[in-house]
Amino acid sequence: MNLETTYIAGGCYWGLENLIGQIKGIQETVVGFSGGHIDDVTYNEVSSGDTGHAETIMIKFDQDQLSFEKLLLEFFKFHNPTTPNQQGNDIGTQYRSSIFYTSDNQKASAENVIKKVDASKHWDQKVMTEIVAFDKFYPAEESHQKYLTKNPNGYSCHFKRNFNY
Repeated sequence: MNLETTYIAGGCYWGLENLIGQIKGIQETVVGFSGGHIDDVTYNEVSSGDTGHAETIMIKFDQDQLSFEKLLLEFFKFHNPTTPNQQGNDIGTQYRSSIFYTSDNQKASAENVIKKVDASKHWDQKVMTEIVAFDKFYPAEESHQKYLTKNPNGYSCHFKRNFNY
């Protein structure tokens, strides 16, 4: 197995984690927080919108089964990357669309994928997803991990769009 780790954010992490976890080649997902200015942050603190964190998913995937580019193309089908700080009814900086890259290759791939998504014209506006160097990740409380598996009727504003990029 050829494992790689990445961190992405695209609104409420419950629905996004559920969809990403279904992609062939995904080995592990953990929901949590990245991109903020407070250490060991909690869900309640992030929910205030004052910590600078985004609800983020740590993803471990097998590069022999799934390329980083293919993962990102799926990510851009699961959320609306053109709405800054919002997914559905969820509004605030904690719901922004972000790719926290862990290598120069991930950064270059993310830039190329965003160009491809913009060129597709599937969205009425340009992609607002930020591409930021990964710094830290704080896992969310256990009750948030695999939330929609534990709570099948739980809230999600995410769904897979039938786009071909």
